[in-house]
Amino acid sequence: MIRATAIFGGLLAIALPLSLLAGRVWLDPATTPNAALILAELRLPRALLAIVVGAGLGASGAAMQGYLRNPLADPGLFGIAPGAALGAVAALWFGYAAAPFLLPTFALLGAAGAMALLAAIAGRTGGIALFTLAGLMVASLAGALTALAISMAPNAFAMSEIVMWLNGALTDRSWREVWLAAPVVSVGVVLLWRAGRALDALTLGDAVARSLGIDTSRLLWLLIMGVGLTVGASVAVAGIIGFVGLIVPHLVRPLTDRRPSQLIVPSALAGALLVLVADSAVRVLPLVTELRLGIALSLLGAPFFLWLLVRMRRGLA
Repeated sequence: MIRATAIFGGLLAIALPLSLLAGRVWLDPATTPNAALILAELRLPRALLAIVVGAGLGASGAAMQGYLRNPLADPGLFGIAPGAALGAVAALWFGYAAAPFLLPTFALLGAAGAMALLAAIAGRTGGIALFTLAGLMVASLAGALTALAISMAPNAFAMSEIVMWLNGALTDRSWREVWLAAPVVSVGVVLLWRAGRALDALTLGDAVARSLGIDTSRLLWLLIMGVGLTVGASVAVAGIIGFVGLIVPHLVRPLTDRRPSQLIVPSALAGALLVLVADSAVRVLPLVTELRLGIALSLLGAPFFLWLLVRMRRGLA
């Protein structure tokens, strides 16, 4: 873990100052007018928010893959991200998004509702199969309600705002979103880190984990709370940004001993690096309008997912 943490921490330290200079107009602190104001009020909060969002998604992806013992697991598949998106869509649908903090508050409430429903269905038994099926059911229900809200949007403007927000982006974000997301994501990452020892034991099987004194129900609650806080806060401030939780653990795993507990912190750093670099890239692309971050990461993540499937198929052949 120390090696992976040092590598991705060092790369993040290099990428952060470079991201502050990148944009449609490259910033030269010595010659650009109002450079200090642009850095402090526009680019720095956006870069820090990219780090916060990426860290939460990376850590949650590592934890979910460790819990399900499935390298194709992604936290977005288990209902919390769609639940948060549904809450944000409700704010946009009813016209509350213009008020400060209301849209992210609705998104966090949607994530909390998804967490509560997931815990009510699977929280007592702690079974992996039931948890997976419950998550897919919550995701399907939230997705259907979101599609219903889009189809019944009160006007074309509201529909456009909903669709654009669901694509995920860090455009026009400010310190307000940073102060909202950073504490919530930090608590979520700590909860996931605390679950690391239990996840290590779970790799040996449920029976062995219980014989080692692991409370699988408590572990499930830790994961629901940790993933709920990290993913919910990320969706609340940035919209749907997929594939980070899937890609990052695969980049980190070869640099560790592959135990889940050794993946969570490096995956948080690698996730922060991935989202920061991707957000910098979409700012410098020579397009008429800025490419949405969620679309860019999906264009990157879909081929990566296909590559994983092909590799697994060859391994089984």
